[in-house]
Amino acid sequence: MAIRLHSSLAVHPGGWLRRQVLDPHGLTVKRAAEVLHVSRPALSNLLNGNAGLSAEMAIRFEKVFGLEADTLLRMQSAWDIAQARQREDEIAVEHLPELMRA
Repeated sequence: MAIRLHSSLAVHPGGWLRRQVLDPHGLTVKRAAEVLHVSRPALSNLLNGNAGLSAEMAIRFEKVFGLEADTLLRMQSAWDIAQARQREDEIAVEHLPELMRA
């Protein structure tokens, strides 16, 4: 039996990065975008939860702030799964009878 993470434990990495990294360092979105060499809108979308964290962006945060890119991507994955679980009943699939024989 698989263990499921309760959806309330999933945190979007953007909000977490804003609260735990940018704010304590006193960084504005504009300055952080300059340091990370990304556009301000791209970073703003991430930090506001309107975009997901890419592998490349995770590596940028790792290089600048010493965060593990793998950990940030696991956070993104947990968020994505929690969001999909909220609409799990809407996800349609076909059942293969040959797989049901066990």
